[in-house]
Amino acid sequence: MKALVTAAGGDFGLRLDSVAEPEPRPGQALVAVGAVAVNRGELSLVGQLPPGSRLGWDVAGTVLRAAADGTGPAAGTRVLGLADLDGWAERVAVDTGRLAVLPASVDLPTAAALPVAGLTALYALLHGGRLLGRTVLVTGAAGGVGRLAVQLAAAAGARVVAWVGSAERAAGLAELGADAVELYGAEQTEPVDVLLDSCGGEVLTQAFRTVVPGGSVVCFGNTARAELRLPLDWGRLRPGVGLRYLYLFEEITRQNVARDLDFLVRSVADGRIDPQVALIADWTDPTAAFQRLQDRKVDGKLVLAL
Repeated sequence: MKALVTAAGGDFGLRLDSVAEPEPRPGQALVAVGAVAVNRGELSLVGQLPPGSRLGWDVAGTVLRAAADGTGPAAGTRVLGLADLDGWAERVAVDTGRLAVLPASVDLPTAAALPVAGLTALYALLHGGRLLGRTVLVTGAAGGVGRLAVQLAAAAGARVVAWVGSAERAAGLAELGADAVELYGAEQTEPVDVLLDSCGGEVLTQAFRTVVPGGSVVCFGNTARAELRLPLDWGRLRPGVGLRYLYLFEEITRQNVARDLDFLVRSVADGRIDPQVALIADWTDPTAAFQRLQDRKVDGKLVLAL
């Protein structure tokens, strides 16, 4: 079968190559992949992995063979799932605890955009605590995780403040539920109860100053690739603030991933959230799409169709 694997040199160090067929373990279903999503974290791994390495977490497709242990969906069922960094392929074995059934109204590209971004947004908000009647600040709000976090926070009854890097990247956030959309570096005075940060660097430093005593800060990324710095008086002026770093692939060891994927995809089917697929590209020629994602010209999710 074919898969996208890392390669020495070339555009983004990837090539479409033949790889061995997956051999599912008893608790895994064999899935024919129809669409995969691309996360910036995957692109950052390309140069770190040896040639021939596999990539890909987000998948959507159809079960070819149900799990041998009897768990999970039956053959022929359309599913979305979280693969083990081997999802950019024609077929993949996925743990049934990381699969959810697709409602008929949700297509494969839309579903593929959900696992990493949706679970990250969902778990970050859960760690933020109570949302009803509180103010939530989301940095990096124009990205895939950010746009879902805005929607989920608004649906939970929060006032949502979205921070973005440019006026162009702010497009559509108000329609998704953001009560205020602001640019990094602008004078910020509105106090917030919960901060979700994916940026790090100076953005985190600036955003932290808006958090009220007893508030919650959840960091889940560092797109600035800079030191995470808090204000000098961070503890004295903001006693009781909780500070947590969320690493999704550690977090899922303590969560019911299948249940949470089901919640997310049913929320899409019900019209409560939109994964914001901004670009769909052919997986056999993804270079231009990867470049747009790298240059932050994709406001939402990039999906590859097989």
